[in-house]
Amino acid sequence: MRRQSSHSLTSAAQVLALTATILGSGSPGAWALDVQITPTHPQLGDTLSVVVHTADDPAPQLRLNQQVYPLFPLGGDRFRALIPTTPQTQPGPQRLDVSAAGEVRQISWNLKDRSFPIQRIWLPPGKDDLGSDLEFDRVDAFKTLVSPKRLWQGAFLRPTSGEVTSIYGIRRYYNGEFAEDYFHRGVDYGAGTGTPVVAPADGIVALVGYEANGFELHGNTVGLDHGQGVLSIMIHLNSIQVWTGQFVKAGEVIGTVGSTGAATGPHLHWGLYVQGQAVDPVPWREGVFE
Repeated sequence: MRRQSSHSLTSAAQVLALTATILGSGSPGAWALDVQITPTHPQLGDTLSVVVHTADDPAPQLRLNQQVYPLFPLGGDRFRALIPTTPQTQPGPQRLDVSAAGEVRQISWNLKDRSFPIQRIWLPPGKDDLGSDLEFDRVDAFKTLVSPKRLWQGAFLRPTSGEVTSIYGIRRYYNGEFAEDYFHRGVDYGAGTGTPVVAPADGIVALVGYEANGFELHGNTVGLDHGQGVLSIMIHLNSIQVWTGQFVKAGEVIGTVGSTGAATGPHLHWGLYVQGQAVDPVPWREGVFE
């Protein structure tokens, strides 16, 4: 995003685009705080970029529904928070509280509902009740990572070739039984066993798990930390070609497609997490985040 001048005029279109300008306590017309929210018409599954521009506070704070979200410096006097939404987020009117320069301001916006399809999955005997405490603990710990440095740049890459077989947000029946409180937390790509899987963006390998070592549900797994609470997880891999702590570049091969864990056939599941919540990866491939 281009930084706005403190002397620029705010058009009606910018107001409708969820740009809120708040006057400071100085002289009339003094410009103290600007908050920009994108996308302008968010829907369930979107990641919201909230950019706070304040000349009076080196450490503004942001709160949504009583939860505090970290703001990271973008340069100059701009800060940015990434806020996840999922199919389980309540759509409708939302309110952000932004604290800066000793004052709190409220910004209202609307989150659109979204319809998600229903899919029926049949798992073979022995793969319909998988999951170990070890893998759940390690994956849960991975999802809490919020590293201060942003490593990704621009649009994320498609992590493998092959047809998209399951989109984000799908609800499912497993072996005829509806999975309550479940939604598909990523995108599935159907590809042959051994097809290369690449890093969608620069990151640090923060999780490596093997089916043989207890990753019964996820199968062979690689988790990448892209920084500032943005994480990728690749599961059901056939082989893993990286190690924990390794820095990988966007497009670098990290493993191959497989069918390990609870999988009905060879495919890659790519999950993208922001602040611990699974978001739709598709907008990130469109390069909408500064």
